This record gives sequence, C-alpha cells and structure tokens, in this order.
Amino acid sequence: MSTPSPLEQRLQAELECLKEKGNYRSLPGTEREGEFVVADGRKMHNLSSNDYLGLAADTALRAEFLRRQTPEGFLPSASSSRLLTGTFAAHRRIEQQLAGLYGKEAALVASCGYHLNAGILPAIGHGRMLVLADKLMHASFIDGMRLSAARCIRYRHNDYAQLEQLLARHAAEFESIVIATESIFSMDGDEAHLPRLTALKRKYPGVLLYLDEAHAFGLRGNRGLGCAEEQGCLPEIDLLVGTFGKALASAGAFVVCSRTIRDYLVNKMRTFVFTTALPPWQMEWTSFLLDRLPALSGRRERLGRMGHFLRRAAHARGYLCPSTSHIVPLIAGTSSEAAKLALRLQERGFYVLPVRPPSVPEGTARVRISLTASLPDEALQKLAEAL
Repeated sequence: MSTPSPLEQRLQAELECLKEKGNYRSLPGTEREGEFVVADGRKMHNLSSNDYLGLAADTALRAEFLRRQTPEGFLPSASSSRLLTGTFAAHRRIEQQLAGLYGKEAALVASCGYHLNAGILPAIGHGRMLVLADKLMHASFIDGMRLSAARCIRYRHNDYAQLEQLLARHAAEFESIVIATESIFSMDGDEAHLPRLTALKRKYPGVLLYLDEAHAFGLRGNRGLGCAEEQGCLPEIDLLVGTFGKALASAGAFVVCSRTIRDYLVNKMRTFVFTTALPPWQMEWTSFLLDRLPALSGRRERLGRMGHFLRRAAHARGYLCPSTSHIVPLIAGTSSEAAKLALRLQERGFYVLPVRPPSVPEGTARVRISLTASLPDEALQKLAEAL
C-alpha cells in the first residue's frame, strides 16, 4: 500500500474534522420503488426528493409517453453542444413553448439549474453592474457571483428595508442593478414578496429582477408557472429561471427573458457554450409534461393543503419552522441532533435526511421534509403524529 501524498494527508485530515463535527457526508445506498425508498432493508415514504407533484412515480404518464416513441425518433443523446449539432427541433419547440407560456420574447434551455445560476452573471456582469442578492440564494447563484465581474452584495434574507437602503446608497454609482431572489427558498421553505421587489424596480432606474423559481415552477399559479404568476408579477421579471428536474419530473432548466439577453447568453455563457446539450428524448418528455401542467391544478391544490397541515403540526409540537410552502424544515440546531431526528423519523417509515452546514448556517441543522402530492392522507397523518 503506497504512502499517502501530502495532498491526500491534508484531505484526510479535513474529512476527519467533518466527521468530528457531524458534517461528514457519503452517498446513500438506496433503491427506489415508485414513491418509496428502500434503505437498509426498510421501505419508507420518500420525503427527500423534489418530486413535488408525484409525476416521477406516475407510471401511467410514462406509458402514455412511451407509446408515442419509435426507435427512429428516440434519440438518447444530443452528442454535441447546442452551438454545434446539439440543437434539435425538440429544443427549439420547448423554448418557443416556454416563451409563449410566460409571455416573454425568448427562452433558453440549459443542462441544469446550476449551469444557469452559475453562468448567467459571469456572462452579463461587468464593472458597472451591482448585484443585490438575498442572503439565502442557492449555492449555484453564489458561485455565479464569485465568477462575475459585477460588484455583489448579499442583503439580509427577505429584508426589503435593507435592500432599499442599498439601492438608495448605490443607485447613482452603477449603470445597472440586478436584484436576485428565489421565490420559494430551498432550505427554509418560505417565500419572497415579489410585489415589494417590483415596486423597488419601478422606483430606481436601471434595476433588473432575477427570480429563481426552481421550487415553485409547476406548483404555484393557475397554470403552474410559479410565484411570479401567482403574485401577478410576471411582466416585471427580467430573468426568470426554472428547473425541469423537480416538480416536472424531468431534467434540465430554462430562463425566460428578452431576445437580446437570450442571444447574449447563447454567445457568452460558458456553462451553455461548452457543455453537451440535453438529449432530444428528454426534451420530448419535458414538452409532453409541460403540455399537461395547467391541468395539474388538483395536485397543486392538494400539495398546498398538505403543507398547511404539516406546518401546523410542526408548530404545535414546538418546532421552529419558517416555511409557508410544501418544503417543511424541522430545525434541530446541531448536526448531531438533526441526524438523530432524521433517524427517528426513518424508523417511523419516512425517508428524510439531515441538512447540515455548509448547506445551512451553523446552529440551524435540520431535517428537511419535501412533501409530494402522491403521499397518501393516512401517511401524512402518521407523519404528523411522528413529530
């Protein structure tokens, strides 16, 4: 056995430190059985996925889609980036579909939400741009800020008074200002108040609104387009990012925006230019589900009722739970306490996992429950009792 290199010794020491703090992670050995997860011989309701509408486990939908496929039309790989030979009719069709749904000039589909959030700011950012981002924006957006030439400031979570103070102080210094927020925040499950942000956009010149709807797309609004639709703010959003891999049970992500911004991203966004395009069959599946999105209002309404019920149960049992959505965090405090809570719920038949730093701030480790519309009522009641 060879002697570890100095780098490996350093990395091993850091891994040991993570273990001591209770923050060490490893890939779980789980199997999926429809809406269930099997781990360590135990079959549990899956409450750790982002399959919010239960579409990923809907075999009837898959069967209907597969009946339309032929060996000639089923293309499992784009085999190229979008700018070479990787743009197929399916890519163009879904971009036209999205632009029409959102009433925007254009849309661009990318490989994943991380690529968009990490790639947009480095592409459009410059020294005369200021980015004001909610402190709880996703890690992908934070990476995009780090790579951007723009000046970036993170304002306190949903603190619009501080945001306006920053706008008033810096508006005259910059050519353009981007205000960035998630609509539903992935770890706390709470929401942004979009009319407050649109009012600030109208008050200060040169302001653009960047909205990440990853955890709201498919779930909010009459047509399932997200919180911007629900709160009547769609025309005011300049860059709206959504993902297909959560509520829509597919893969990839999109941004809807102006034609000029879209064309610029095609030319300058490195995470788009230098990656293989999504497979055409994946785009066909996404388009198939997108056509059905408006008709899924029953699932959206049920998920809303489920979230309300579980949040009330969590509050009644003394949990700190800031959520207003289908994402229900049970904040335990330390990483070890969060791990113990997750294990107790797994023993009751619910596959939930601890979320620990650096995914959340120190002292706020939690169990994050991701509700799905396919969870039976009796299981939801059992979950509330298990709290």
